Amino acid sequence: MLEVLTTPSGKAVIWVTVFLIISVIGWFVVLRFRDISGDDNPTASELLTNFRELHQEGDISEQEYRTIKTALRPDIERELNVRDDGT
Repeated sequence: MLEVLTTPSGKAVIWVTVFLIISVIGWFVVLRFRDISGDDNPTASELLTNFRELHQEGDISEQEYRTIKTALRPDIERELNVRDDGT
């Protein structure tokens, strides 16, 4: 039975199995660290900066930019209040 493991096809099966196990472990590690970071959502001020750049490049109109700016205003004010309060 152990002679099968010394043949080229047996060795290939062993190495493929080892590769799959290492890949699965790596996948779980990446998922775990990705969940820990969790701060993937941009802030309202970062969004506004991105939309300002789009407006300057001509990708969105003045009216669209103003609408977005108006929609983000409460969130930006909330962020500024949080920074001022230190919480």
